Amino acid sequence: MSKHLKELVDRADRDPDIHAVVFTGTHPDRFLSHSDARWLQEGGTGFPPINTRTAKLVARMGRLINRVPVVRTLAGMTRLKSLLQLDSFHATFLKMNASGTIFVAALNGSALAVGAELAFACDLRIMADGEHVIGLTEVLLGLTPGGGGTQRLPRLIGTQQTLLAVLEGRPFTPAEALSLGAVDEVVPQDKVLARSIERAEYLSLRSKKSLGAIKRSIYFGSSLSLEDGLQFEHAEFLVRDQSKEGQGRLLEYIATTDATGELPLLNRETYARALAAGRIGGSPSE
Repeated sequence: MSKHLKELVDRADRDPDIHAVVFTGTHPDRFLSHSDARWLQEGGTGFPPINTRTAKLVARMGRLINRVPVVRTLAGMTRLKSLLQLDSFHATFLKMNASGTIFVAALNGSALAVGAELAFACDLRIMADGEHVIGLTEVLLGLTPGGGGTQRLPRLIGTQQTLLAVLEGRPFTPAEALSLGAVDEVVPQDKVLARSIERAEYLSLRSKKSLGAIKRSIYFGSSLSLEDGLQFEHAEFLVRDQSKEGQGRLLEYIATTDATGELPLLNRETYARALAAGRIGGSPSE
């Protein structure tokens, strides 16, 4: 799955005609259950016990290996295979966060462990109402989240709420997840996919390159110090301000303002049309 997900995300990111991706489950009551327990067990055998400091070095080594195709292929034939697969999963999630493509999790059912982590890596989560749950349950197997859950969930719902839930291994019901902000909407199960597609289409009407700049500024810049985060945002802004698309729309906005004597975005009807179209004016998107 990691390999297929990477191929899909890479394709969506580089194709200017792909503006949104919606993930959903094929099981009638599951979005994605959790990692293959056998894969986890086999990935933890054959290595001597190590401490966290050494494990960090090993993880960094895995990232470096994954960047060199020939070395990655050779290392994939060793016991490092699981390590490389997990690092690839992380890299794919990060690319989703940096991409101008909108990623939506249509949670048609329960999502535990890596299933929840895939949802948390998406930009929007729409969950089915009913007897479903979403959460990080790894502690019940003597493990800890490994797909980014301890980093992304606190950014959604806060540190303390995440800490208590992950320490206990207790997932959230749809109502709890919505209340905390772990999901964005809860709808009837038979409406999940349609609503997810509707939201994906609406957001993807906006400039793909602008969406990417906004996502990077928020996902990566907001976790930096204020000064560094402002510089990160400033850099993304400068690129878009100098773009052909940005300049075209600004000139059109200025011309409309000069012609009417009014600011278009302070006109309610004009603003409503802009939200529906994903842009103000007729300049094409990049």
